[in-house]
Amino acid sequence: MIVSPSVHLPKTLRVTDEEFLEFVKSNPDIRFERAAVGELIAMSPTGSQSGHYNSELNGDVVLWNRQQRLGKVFDSSTGFHLPNGAIRSPDVAWVAQDRWDALAVEQQKGFAPLCPDFVIELVSETDDLATIQAKMQEYIENGCRLGWLINPKTRTVEIYRCGGGVEMVSFDTAISGEDVLLGFQLNLRVLFSKGHIE
Repeated sequence: MIVSPSVHLPKTLRVTDEEFLEFVKSNPDIRFERAAVGELIAMSPTGSQSGHYNSELNGDVVLWNRQQRLGKVFDSSTGFHLPNGAIRSPDVAWVAQDRWDALAVEQQKGFAPLCPDFVIELVSETDDLATIQAKMQEYIENGCRLGWLINPKTRTVEIYRCGGGVEMVSFDTAISGEDVLLGFQLNLRVLFSKGHIE
């Protein structure tokens, strides 16, 4: 069995687009993001329960999109090159079809140079809430139209909208894809019920 060595990144480490791509290629078993200032960020693996919830959320968006055929859905391993220079990997992302089709084939193969229209971030046990909230604001500032920050611990979701404030609702309230994911509804109370993972 081959064990990958630990990666320790100095906070002062900054990388260019080309260096980031080379770093990712050289470490295929580790997920990385890059902040707008060029800081390289190693992403810790998710726990089994968070991984299950991520899969369920992604699956719900995929099923909706297969019926509507309005865009492309991406999982948490997908990197997007945001307008501010950051390279981010939301837990779930969706891009409208016309925006995706406007990209060259080579751009689609790499880190697509755009911010998704819709993103979901799921707060895991090891996440710092303030850091993820800042990431959600970054998505909105870079063109995301709708974002959900789902927090199983508090059983709340923060809804981020382009040009609007942040709305917090409980899992008891079904949330809507509004005018971004037309007709999409998500019942978090059912998804995050104790018996759902068993």
